[in-house]
Amino acid sequence: TELIEKLEEVVMIWTKQIRQVLVESEQIRREADDVGPSAELEHWKSRMSSFNSLLDEIKSSRVKKIISILQAARSKTLKQWKELDGSITIAANEAKDNVRYLYTLDKFFGPLASASPVMMEHIPSLINTVCMIFCTSPYYNTSEHMTSLFLKITNQMINTCKTYLCEG
Repeated sequence: TELIEKLEEVVMIWTKQIRQVLVESEQIRREADDVGPSAELEHWKSRMSSFNSLLDEIKSSRVKKIISILQAARSKTLKQWKELDGSITIAANEAKDNVRYLYTLDKFFGPLASASPVMMEHIPSLINTVCMIFCTSPYYNTSEHMTSLFLKITNQMINTCKTYLCEG
């Protein structure tokens, strides 16, 4: 029972740390007013990397052994652990899916950032791709995500036009 108590303490510490990661990942991002759409892709790539690392750690043999011992002891701490494990898996899947969809926009980021208003020829394809993401993505099709993406696209267009006007 002393071993079980020690392992439960370890799992409770992990639970607290994982909860903190989840809470931080859900907080509103503070970004500069003129940040472009590539920042959205970078954010989700970073988040995907973080959650994948966390998943790798959770699935490590060391953690599995501890969880197995606690399962055999019918520990009550496992209910919270399983909920968090599920939350981490969902967050990792969301990040992975969002990166996959945002990569479809990556080809537009270069022309959008070029110092010429000629970018207008790319806008219909860009908007069609954003529409496709909205219609097909199981995670990215929220008002918050779309607003953030359109804001960044608009910022990039404004920055490109400013650069063009200042150089002209």
